[in-house]
Amino acid sequence: MGDIEKALQDLKDGRIVLVYDFDDRERETDMVVASQFIEPEHIRRMRKDGGGLICTTLHGPLAEELGIPFLADLFAMAAKEYPAMEGLAPFDIPYDTKSAFSVTVNHRDTYTGITDRDRALTIRELSRIAGMDGDAEEKRKEFGSHFRAPGHVHLLRTSDELLSARQGHTEMSTVLAIMAGLVPSATVCEMMGDDGEALSKEKAIEYAEREGLCFLEGKEVIDAWGSL
Repeated sequence: MGDIEKALQDLKDGRIVLVYDFDDRERETDMVVASQFIEPEHIRRMRKDGGGLICTTLHGPLAEELGIPFLADLFAMAAKEYPAMEGLAPFDIPYDTKSAFSVTVNHRDTYTGITDRDRALTIRELSRIAGMDGDAEEKRKEFGSHFRAPGHVHLLRTSDELLSARQGHTEMSTVLAIMAGLVPSATVCEMMGDDGEALSKEKAIEYAEREGLCFLEGKEVIDAWGSL
């Protein structure tokens, strides 16, 4: 179906790639762009043509370096003081074992944080810090000095083992960035239909063909990653 090499080149060129997961998982197509190249135009297109939640992924070990936890772990820690948090544990996701959601952030140079410009700035600067040379302590200081939380960019933390442990859009989009030789962070947005449900695979393919975008299926990403 898709052309993995073209998709990787498109990511390097700052273009959006569409990635569908699996018929027996979420059955969703995500718009994917390399975080280091994101511009306000990407955010605008995602919110208008995608319509889902715009999120930014981070490879698990990199999130650990920056001190960014899973949100479910934060809630578990807070349960001692706020018992309701314990009851909110995401143990019943039918296609997952633990949500990838982490904290939300804004860059300190943003105003409200929600505008296309603000979100693009937050994501680009996060990617810059993620791609910095230096030790973890230096990165954490840089992260804390440039960002505030909560904010309007939702962070997603991959499993440390990537696709061998979890095969969601968080992992698939991140391994695409890695295969493209980019900072291991992607910005993603689910494509929604006018019926209020996830856009069907067939309509997502039609959109990709109409807009000249690469469309990949989850199996293609997994096969490409496994062949490295």
